[in-house]
Amino acid sequence: MEKRIGTVIIYVGDRQSAPQLNEVLSRHADIIICRQGFPRQNYSLISVVFEGTTDRIGSLTGQLGRIEGIEVKSALLKPQLNQEANSVEK
Repeated sequence: MEKRIGTVIIYVGDRQSAPQLNEVLSRHADIIICRQGFPRQNYSLISVVFEGTTDRIGSLTGQLGRIEGIEVKSALLKPQLNQEANSVEK
């Protein structure tokens, strides 16, 4: 299955959700490239960059979206690096 590169921004409005959030992220550690947290006074933001199949990415974002007190937005890219390299060589 083809891999995608993507990012997700996670709004954590309820810090009580953090253990469940971390558990989901840990289960998907194999696709996570980078994770960055931004703690604020009344909420936190987490930015995650990942690379994986659409099934694994869907599993991650779906599980995150079901956690109460969490909001999730994601964006996916279909890498064209190999196709671009091939077209330049021709």
